[in-house]
Parts: sequence; C-alpha cells; structure tokens
Amino acid sequence: MLTGGTSGIGQRTAVALAQKGADLVLTARSKTRADSTIEIIERAAPGTKVDIHYGDFRDLASVAALGREIASRHPRIDALINNAGIHAFKSRVTKDGYPEMVAVNYLGPWLFTNILLETVVRSAPSRIVTVASEASRQGAGFDPLAALVDKRQFSAQGSSVIYGQTKLLNIMFSMELAHRLTGTGVAVNCLCPGFNVTGLGRELWFAAPLERLLTWLKVGNPERGAGIIVSLASDPAFAGVTGGYFSVSDASRLAPVAPGDDPQALQALWQATAERVAAFYRTRSSRDAPFIPMNEMPG
Repeated sequence: MLTGGTSGIGQRTAVALAQKGADLVLTARSKTRADSTIEIIERAAPGTKVDIHYGDFRDLASVAALGREIASRHPRIDALINNAGIHAFKSRVTKDGYPEMVAVNYLGPWLFTNILLETVVRSAPSRIVTVASEASRQGAGFDPLAALVDKRQFSAQGSSVIYGQTKLLNIMFSMELAHRLTGTGVAVNCLCPGFNVTGLGRELWFAAPLERLLTWLKVGNPERGAGIIVSLASDPAFAGVTGGYFSVSDASRLAPVAPGDDPQALQALWQATAERVAAFYRTRSSRDAPFIPMNEMPG
C-alpha cells in the first residue's frame, strides 16, 4: 500500500516493489498519471496486480473515505508506505482550516494510517514506512502543537522551514506509532530519501529546466530514495526492526532533532492530532472496517 505512487520516488518505489513480485495498491489524484504509472509498471513487471484508489490528501474527509475504501477491499496489507507529500512555495489553507503542507504531509498520513491500522496489525508481521527528510532539521526547537494551526504567510524563500517542520512531524508520528505498536508484530520506521530531482519545486517556473539539468549532471537520482523505501518495506534485514529513522546514504540510523527525540512531546503531539482528526474517523458507517483508537493499542 503506497501513497503518492504515481510520480517521483513513489512511482519508482512502486516499480521496484512490482519487480519483487508485490501486488500494489496505490493512491492517486490524477487518472492520467495513474494510467501512465500502470503502463510503466506493466512494462517493468508484466502481470503485476495494481489497484488504484483516488483521493486528495488536502481534504481530510477524502483521506478518510480513501482509507475506508481500501480497508473494505483489501483484508491484508503487508506494508503501508506513507510517501505522498508536497513542498508548497506559498501559504495556503485547506477547506478543513489547516496549513496545506501540514494537512498533506502530516495530518492526512496520520489519519490514513489510523484507519488502515487494524488491517496492518491483522496482517502482522507487517510494516509501516513513512517518508520523512533531513529537511526536518530546519524545524529544530519548534512547537509542534502550534505548527498544526500556524497559518502565517510565507514566500518561496521561507517555505523550506515550514516544509522541514512537517517532516519533523512525520518523524515524531513514526516514533510514537512504533512505541504504541510494540508487541503487535508491526515494524514502524521512517527515512530520509535524500535529495531527489523528480517533482522538484513544481510551483517554481524554472523547476522543469532545472530538473533536466540536474538529471543530466546525475545529481539527485530518485532511484536512491526509492531504494531505501523498498528496503524498509520488504528487505528481510529490516524484519523486526522498529522505531528507527534511517539515512538514504547507507541505511544507518539518524537521530532526530529536538523535539523529535522527546517522549513527552511525541505523546502530546499524538493526543492533539487524534483530537483534531477524530471527527473524520468517527463518521464511518457500520459497514466500514472497525477502527481501533490508537491510544488503545498495546504499548
């Protein structure tokens, strides 16, 4: 199960997993990109089963519907990979009233994972992998709870700090989830995929020519980023390894910056997030897969 699997390192991850024999469930916003991705996967690994589900991570109701739809169609998930994300170069607020990057990069994946959690636990031994970033170091010392609702205006120049904060939220989510799933057989890890040129600064007018130049210079190869994701999701060497934040360069463990290493901050963020998204998973119908509140999970 891979979010953001129809472009960039997500698409390359999907292809690599298909070549390993995996059946794929991908999320997408664009049917055009989804169809193109299916063609690419078919060429690389003929006969691969690919199931596409459409949703928008800017809209928490859409995320909830997406998760419930997948849970109803797929009784087993061996690996859930949270890859979808954006780096916005100007501030926008979602229909739910959240900063766009916070919604797409953090709240959406949190809710999506939450809704699919029972399926993942039932499928154990299984894995949850979240794509974070060393850009998170730009969020050092920030207030995670304030960041959830920080709607201040920013320009392209100031966007990297906000993006870094959302990536630190990803790390904090992964670390706390690993703790809460202790003893379930679910390994939970996150990673930095390194610098990748694909999808680079889509909102910048010079993004496309810059991407072509960097590709020609062999800078920011997305295959490396896909490689560490695939390893954490499927490599036997990572079976049973949980609660880690890993580097793309040598798969070594990285230490998150504060407050990403503070257990109390992790718990406080978890509780605040659960309260903010609760309305979206409490509205499910009786036909939906049962939901297990994360604060009731073992650990």
